Amino acid sequence: MVAMLLGLIVIAGVTSVFLANQQVYRTNGALSDVQQSTRMSFEMLAQNIREAGLLGCGNNGQVANVLSDGPYGDDSDWWANWSNNLMGYGAGTATNPAFTGANAVTNQVAGTDSLMILSAADVGLTVNTQTSTSTSFSLNGTSTDLVPGAIMIVCDPWQATIFRANSYAGGNLGYGGEWGGNTVNCSTGLAYPTVCGTGNTYIYAANSPIATVAAGVWYLGTNPAGTTSLYLASVNTAAGTVTPQEMVRGVTKMSITYNMANTTSFVQASAVTNWPSVDAVQVNLTLQQSSGPYAGTYTGSSASAAPPIKRVYTVTSTVRNRVQ
Repeated sequence: MVAMLLGLIVIAGVTSVFLANQQVYRTNGALSDVQQSTRMSFEMLAQNIREAGLLGCGNNGQVANVLSDGPYGDDSDWWANWSNNLMGYGAGTATNPAFTGANAVTNQVAGTDSLMILSAADVGLTVNTQTSTSTSFSLNGTSTDLVPGAIMIVCDPWQATIFRANSYAGGNLGYGGEWGGNTVNCSTGLAYPTVCGTGNTYIYAANSPIATVAAGVWYLGTNPAGTTSLYLASVNTAAGTVTPQEMVRGVTKMSITYNMANTTSFVQASAVTNWPSVDAVQVNLTLQQSSGPYAGTYTGSSASAAPPIKRVYTVTSTVRNRVQ
């Protein structure tokens, strides 16, 4: 009987240690999950925020936007307006245009903030030749990223031009005429400032960088599992379609504030009076363990399961080309 009692005591002790170690293992796994999700979220967000308005050349903001669907043409698509290359939406603002009309992105969590960013996506190509009598560039190299209808950026140290390609073949990128029956650009003259219809000719020298425009919206959306995730809605500028992509699961809240140049505080999107002057963005995320068994602290003796571990993190990122 004594031996059995001692054996039971030893078994109880071992069981207690095992259960405690199991809880520690679950907790460490949950913390690792949350920290990894946080790292991924902030690395992607911060990098994209830093790149907002990136042209690839230093030209003091002299940008000629000759897009027919840009601010100087007949229409205005949000991804064609380079003047608003960083813009936020939330309570008290207009609806984010990426989530309306034919290009609607579904399942954004109601009442949450979103952030729209435009930048140049380097394709590793440069201008070989351009002449005043042609409406095309001869490029150094080829790329599958260049397709008819894509919005492009060409730049040098003095100015940049945003235009839509109407053809691409054999290393020649055309920007005159029509594409798919639609007017491509409001002018074939690429000079700054933009003058539609009668734009002035500008010749880009050899080795001027040329890139595609990357347009996307960061937002909090509902994922296939019924929980929430950080999403990036990317735009195919040639087709005008918006495609949402789940980036990080387990993000339950997101709030975004903005700092305007020569101010000392971050404000909500509704309080921003001049978006081109925003030089820093602060993102606050709440993340939780994305899968069970959950490892949080029990809330009471009647709790049937532990809640997920949650953490709140904040990151501040500058818009590099707006900081002197």
